[in-house]
Amino acid sequence: MSEQWIVGVDLGGTTTKLAFIDMKGNILHKWEIVTDNSNEGQYITINIAKAIDHKLAELNEQKSKLIGIGMGAPGPVDYQTGIIRNVVNLGWKNNFPLQESLQSLTDLPVVIENDANCAALGEMWNGAGKGASDLVCVTLGTGVGGGVIANGNIVRGSYGAAGEIGHITSIPFGGAPCNCGKSGCLETIASATGIVRLAKDELSKTEAQGELADLYAANGMVTAKDVFDCARNGDALAKNIQDDVALHLGMALANIANTLNPEKIVLGGGVSRAGDILLDAVKVNFSMFAFSSVRESTNLTLATLGNDAGVIGAAWLIKNNLNL
Repeated sequence: MSEQWIVGVDLGGTTTKLAFIDMKGNILHKWEIVTDNSNEGQYITINIAKAIDHKLAELNEQKSKLIGIGMGAPGPVDYQTGIIRNVVNLGWKNNFPLQESLQSLTDLPVVIENDANCAALGEMWNGAGKGASDLVCVTLGTGVGGGVIANGNIVRGSYGAAGEIGHITSIPFGGAPCNCGKSGCLETIASATGIVRLAKDELSKTEAQGELADLYAANGMVTAKDVFDCARNGDALAKNIQDDVALHLGMALANIANTLNPEKIVLGGGVSRAGDILLDAVKVNFSMFAFSSVRESTNLTLATLGNDAGVIGAAWLIKNNLNL
């Protein structure tokens, strides 16, 4: 059994990441394919099945080497049936039978989970959350995603929508509109998109000056990375934006921790690559808003698996489901 592999799949709107992973959560082989969402996404599972077969042939391995496929998918999952309820950017109609489709094409057991939850499971199994059975993973990317793990299991909620950390209301009255239809969501502030919006708002003021303002004047745009780089260099305007982001993120994480008291909160995603300058500022605000016992027992840290978290967490689904 120790020599068998699990297939981890991280399904995205543009690319699909695949990996063969051993029983300890180590990636042995990984690769990507284009996500072909044409013709209502009918080729997506076909291409995944073909990609697995091609990689096995390339490695001169038999299908019997594989014990199952775990997949993270970007959308709400019906966990009893493996149906994806609605995913606009994949071309599928509502209630696509993802688990059934992939199982029939591969003749392997398939377990489906939301992709943000898979990232959390990956960090728990073999990343920054290793050894912790109670943790929260927050992904700061284009949006803000989240996965909550309690006693080693994903908290899904009654409709599979638990962990929508990006849609915690951070500004209760007003705030920027969010893609979800609400206003003032954490995602409108702490995501890469939100940080750029905050920066543009500040830079539009006539008195804006400094390194970040100079970058904006030269390029006509700035990125979240620019904001943190300039803050690191002492730029006052960039530092103010960073402080605003850290305030809202630290408060949101403290409220989550006050409710759940996780052992660890893991920050991942592209924005987290700002590193300690972001983490340290978030910790200050977390400490301000966290209940004393929570403050002393919950550790905030940066994710370590990067883009591999999704496939590793997806593989854990099979390991856990088959009790291996």
